[in-house]
Amino acid sequence: MNKRGHVLNGLLLALGLGFILEPSLDAATATTVAEITAPVVLGALFPDVDTAFGRHRKTLHSLPVLAIFLAYPIVFGNLQYVWIGVLTHYVLDVVGSKRGIALFHPLSDREFGFPSGVTTSSKYADLVTVIITAIELAAFWAIHTYVVNLDLDLSVASEAAAGFGL
Repeated sequence: MNKRGHVLNGLLLALGLGFILEPSLDAATATTVAEITAPVVLGALFPDVDTAFGRHRKTLHSLPVLAIFLAYPIVFGNLQYVWIGVLTHYVLDVVGSKRGIALFHPLSDREFGFPSGVTTSSKYADLVTVIITAIELAAFWAIHTYVVNLDLDLSVASEAAAGFGL
């Protein structure tokens, strides 16, 4: 996907996640959407920073980079929703794009992708982005409803990490 697709994905995700996390459809919902929009969109754009250095779809498009963003809120107690943007960027590039990404970089430069994707310049790129975003939102709803609350208070985990010198 291109930058436009990743921004579209991030904005739609933030809106959808706001309703998943705070379904009351009042000021609290609007506050939640506003709170998570910047982190999700920034996370959705971050992996493409590797177009300025390194090798695109390798340097910042890997599971070790995602692990850093997953650990960041636990260790530092902030940037809680940035990992969602990074993860969904990867999903768009793997499922929605023909090329795929090097998930195991720097150990391997092999790129993984689904044959279902379109080129970034395709007239169907935005449609594919919206469809994938809807599927991602359904997955986040199911995880939030049945597995773990996505609106976690990570301050306790952050304090525990600090206790271990992290």
